[in-house]
Amino acid sequence: MTTIAISHIAAASDPALAAWLAGIGLRCAVIAGDAARERGDVRVLHASEIACATHRDVLIDLRDGAPTIARAADGQPARIAFGLADMAFGHALIAELVRPADRPACGEPDSARFLSLAAKIAGSDATALVLGETGTGKEGVARFIHATSPRRDKPFVAVNCAALPETMLEAMLFGHQKGSFTGAAGASEGLFRAAEGGSLLLDEVAELPLALQAKLLRALQEREVLPVGATRPIPVNVRVIAAGNRDLAVEVAEGRFRADLYWRLNVMPLTLRPLGARRLDIRAITAALILRHTANGEAVAWPTAEALEVLMAHRWPGNVRELENVLQRALLLREGDRIEAGDLTIDTAEPVAPTVAMAMVAAAQPVANDTAPPATRLSDIAKSMQARAIEDALAATGGHRLRAAERLGISERTLRYRLADMRAAA
Repeated sequence: MTTIAISHIAAASDPALAAWLAGIGLRCAVIAGDAARERGDVRVLHASEIACATHRDVLIDLRDGAPTIARAADGQPARIAFGLADMAFGHALIAELVRPADRPACGEPDSARFLSLAAKIAGSDATALVLGETGTGKEGVARFIHATSPRRDKPFVAVNCAALPETMLEAMLFGHQKGSFTGAAGASEGLFRAAEGGSLLLDEVAELPLALQAKLLRALQEREVLPVGATRPIPVNVRVIAAGNRDLAVEVAEGRFRADLYWRLNVMPLTLRPLGARRLDIRAITAALILRHTANGEAVAWPTAEALEVLMAHRWPGNVRELENVLQRALLLREGDRIEAGDLTIDTAEPVAPTVAMAMVAAAQPVANDTAPPATRLSDIAKSMQARAIEDALAATGGHRLRAAERLGISERTLRYRLADMRAAA
């Protein structure tokens, strides 16, 4: 693990910093500012120690006035200065500057323990299952597992099972032979073989059709794949990390997911809590996102204490994606040098999937054209309710299909099928 070396002067000027970094799982050591650098160490020095600094160090300065931060550039170290009022966000920014690139942003001690568990799992070759709501950072955890595993120098391949056409999933995953189906002008190795020696993330694994689930189970058990059109299986050496936003045990109980595959994937389960339940992570992720969306050389807009409080008080039903949208708008539309509470445009309306009862009430409302024939068959009523719910969800999200699907509690692929049915019936 990388050690964060803090100089005596920097530690004395900001006594809370070392405890903060240690609390989020970063190993710290207090050193002399002019001590020889240990290989792999990241150093935090006081601004007065610039003569000892290199471009890999971070210089800190606690002082009154407007907070500032400058990232390392042109051989110069990163610099950050702030007063007591901005210390909490200053510490989050320092953590962002010194954390390993493959480690997700973290501000909660519970989240640090979660990452510690993920690192232990990474040391084995067992299949991992990462569950959590959409936008909680499942892919980031999967990348962290890969980066801290013995497979770190091999490929990491991520595939969203809900984003691929169902007819192409098998060929995409396992490969295909030339001429094995219409349009197969050449052979393809598939994603399993593309990840040879490394890790393969199967995101939204619950979206896999049942027939393909059986083939995935065989690939996991036998460590071999059978390309479409081939007659002999090909051995593969891949560590699979599965992820999803549904409770797979419920999917099994309702017959949509194979029980044997569930138990094969559920060797090392990890469940991410919603962002709204990780209050201190909100501050850490805010620091990461602001730096990400500020170009090098541009002044970084610090949120005020009041703006931070607004961010940390919100429930974030859209998780990190919603937080990122809010911060991007604030960075673009803010009036001053800092992000004020008034610059934050947060949708306080909770996205709610329409229930059957709500849809029945909507369908029962009188239509403007009272000459339209009423739907008398139950199937017609159900289709009418479904179409209206989809239209309302698309209208509420400005036509964004993924967010509309999340409001409806279905996958984006299912929404595409429903829209195709609606167009065919029009």
